[in-house]
Amino acid sequence: MKAIAALQDVVTPWSDDLEPSDAELNEIEAEMPLVLAEVELLDALIVLLDRPASEFDGRRIRRAHRRVLAARRDAANKSCSVPPAVA
Repeated sequence: MKAIAALQDVVTPWSDDLEPSDAELNEIEAEMPLVLAEVELLDALIVLLDRPASEFDGRRIRRAHRRVLAARRDAANKSCSVPPAVA
């Protein structure tokens, strides 16, 4: 049997510029509460794929949905700039 080897160059050569910048890392960190809230909502919905919903499941989904909405609100409030005070 022959060994299979790549005969072409690497598509994306390694470079130090591939690392995220500090600004990008700060944006990711700012969005993390929303991402975690959405993951929690997805987990609650995935549980319902193979069984009927109980009262507890309904409460869990509503709670997770409220957390997503709150995280979206907080993210929107952080991203909008505050207008300068009028003298």
